[in-house]
Amino acid sequence: MTLLPRVAACNWREPGGADAAVRIVRFLEQIGVGVEIAPVEGPLFVPGMEVRGGKIRIDPDAAGFPGDLLHEAGHIAVADPARRAAMTDVGDNPGEEMAAIAWSVAAARACDVPLAVVFHPEGYRGASESHIANFEKGAPFGVPLLGCWGMSCEPIRASERGEAPFPAMKKWLR
Repeated sequence: MTLLPRVAACNWREPGGADAAVRIVRFLEQIGVGVEIAPVEGPLFVPGMEVRGGKIRIDPDAAGFPGDLLHEAGHIAVADPARRAAMTDVGDNPGEEMAAIAWSVAAARACDVPLAVVFHPEGYRGASESHIANFEKGAPFGVPLLGCWGMSCEPIRASERGEAPFPAMKKWLR
């Protein structure tokens, strides 16, 4: 049984709502990032979801932003593969944070959701509009780490290597 009808029935906030959440979860299933629906407990940094056992757990009753699915998935995707399956939180590594943000932009493009879904007004400590502007004008941060990990190619290096530049991804998981 597919998870998508249960995802659609969760309590999603705008921008994007249930439609964006379904697109995102469909994409995450295709690339191998696990998603489950179950209650979450305790104080949460991201409303309505948490990382548990290397998967994203969505609380069906809590009001969450669909774009946060991509950000949390980005943390799972850029994590050292040796610790990915056991992750119970995303940690506080600044490099991984920047790479997760860049990854979430590439993923948003891949599943055809606007950057305003990822960078919703209540996230990113008030820097959502700034992040959108940076990525839209081609000044993406976090991409060099994706390049170091063989996941993407920095735009400045793409033509010399004959590779598609970010936001194209060579692989979705580190």
